[in-house]
Amino acid sequence: MFSGLPNYFCFSFLSLLLCLVTVCLAGDPYIYYDWTVSYITASPLGVKQQVIGINGQFPGPILNVTTNWNVVVNVKNDLDEPMLLTWNGIQQRKDSWQDGVSGTNCPIPAGWNWTYEFQVKDQIGSFFYFPSLSFQRAAGGYGGITINNRKIISLPFATPDGDITLFISDWFIKSHKELRRDIENGVGLGAPDGILFNGLGPYRYDNARVSGDIAYQSVNVEPGKTYRLRVHNVGVSTSLNFRIQNHNLLLVETEGSYTVQQNYTSLDIHVGQSYSFLVTMDQNASSDYYIVASPRFVNSSDWSKSVGVAVLHYSNSQGPASGPLPDPPNESDTFFSMSQARSIRWNVSASAARPNPQGSFRYGEITVTDVFVLHNRPAELIEGKRRTTLSGISYLAPSTPLKLAQQFNVPGVFKLDFPNKMMNRPAKVDTSIINGTYKAFVEIIFQNNDTTVQSYHLDGYAFFVVGMDYGLWTENSRSTYNKWDGVARCTTQVFPGAWTAILVFLDNDGIWNLRAQNLDSWYLGQETYVSVVNPETTDKNDVPLPANVIYCGALSPLQKDQAHRVNFSGAPSSKKPINLIFVAFVVALIGSFMR
Repeated sequence: MFSGLPNYFCFSFLSLLLCLVTVCLAGDPYIYYDWTVSYITASPLGVKQQVIGINGQFPGPILNVTTNWNVVVNVKNDLDEPMLLTWNGIQQRKDSWQDGVSGTNCPIPAGWNWTYEFQVKDQIGSFFYFPSLSFQRAAGGYGGITINNRKIISLPFATPDGDITLFISDWFIKSHKELRRDIENGVGLGAPDGILFNGLGPYRYDNARVSGDIAYQSVNVEPGKTYRLRVHNVGVSTSLNFRIQNHNLLLVETEGSYTVQQNYTSLDIHVGQSYSFLVTMDQNASSDYYIVASPRFVNSSDWSKSVGVAVLHYSNSQGPASGPLPDPPNESDTFFSMSQARSIRWNVSASAARPNPQGSFRYGEITVTDVFVLHNRPAELIEGKRRTTLSGISYLAPSTPLKLAQQFNVPGVFKLDFPNKMMNRPAKVDTSIINGTYKAFVEIIFQNNDTTVQSYHLDGYAFFVVGMDYGLWTENSRSTYNKWDGVARCTTQVFPGAWTAILVFLDNDGIWNLRAQNLDSWYLGQETYVSVVNPETTDKNDVPLPANVIYCGALSPLQKDQAHRVNFSGAPSSKKPINLIFVAFVVALIGSFMR
């Protein structure tokens, strides 16, 4: 082939083909998972019960990826009720179709499967996933998401000798179905039956409080080495204080942002929050050491048994952990936890997902264009049912997801009329959402009128936590804002009788869930959504409707005879085979030159 052509032409042509191969294969990598979500039997607190596992694991597997990778997760629902998985903190840039909450996706029916496909675009850090419907997170179904830096961007600390994920959570022996029934009927959750570490109960630190037949978490380490501990509070509604006996916790990252590095002897971790610590094994190995998670902001004796205890085991340890647990913070010091939260600051000089320093985004110099003051209050009867509210509105999830209704212009599904402030009117149940302006810079104040700590989360974004204090927020409160290094994260706590202020840049098209992370508050209606539409796009979103979308509600007639039903294979997306076919073609061409 091409015999008689000059050698320089052949060389140039081959070079061009090799360049095309390089371009074709230079895209961001894909990683594939097949997951079956099902009930399994476990005994976290020594009593057999049904929990939600993934591929037979409780907690589920860790998604370990790198910035900009594409993640494909084929999920089969083997539960007896519909479910969705949501990816807490993954921003799903311009692709809220993959967000996995009731406002963006139809549930995956029992016996069906559905494939999520998303990119962890421009993100690093520690996150987790969990089932987002019907109180299911109370039964498990959660797992970690670790997004590593690309090699071209160095960590703002020495590479740790190991990476360890810890899930801490309050736990109930009642099933999630019983718990949600109680909540609906006005029965409070009460004290949990225990606190778990990675789905396991407490080490027997006290024979009178802990029975001997409970499996516990042991973290195995080598003396002198430094480990990165990623700690997630995946519980139902309990803030937990995390600490390790005789060891300092060097905080380095939270929910995708590197922090100013500072040592803590313990840290309050609220529901839905994630932190990374560096812990150096610098103690003698005369014995193992306690790792503790204990409830915060409770004052009932019913909580005395609710302490989670794991064990830090040096390889050369000479004996088991013993003696009293390390002391928790003083419960009567109401300012301790808030002062601690204020001390967590953004590392403005560190690079994260991109080479430029985090602080190059000078959020404090941007003019605020919209303000929302969101008030909560304890659960109340609205239209004869127990409900929770934000600004007097209890969210009612429609049968047709908001995102689908927006895509197909289905009328009457939702209203873009969520108020900027509390209205002087009775509380109501409604599907009212925030009409966000694309590229607006928005200030949101959460005013907690409840008697418990509440955590609030916004999908699709990292927001800047700029202020918090006890009392009622006023415009004068802005004088206390941190406009330089307030940490960027996706879940923030709001203390009882206090407020927290955040700033967020609405540059991500889509419909995004703004919710209470405490399951009881969320389940009873304490959520809304933020609609952000880029007026420069004609299809309302840069990412089109997925080919495998499930239809429900008013759009049920569009559902084809079930292509999703138990079609469970590891087939990759079409992008990879196209690359391989192209490479095979180029190889064949090159071979023809060689003949």
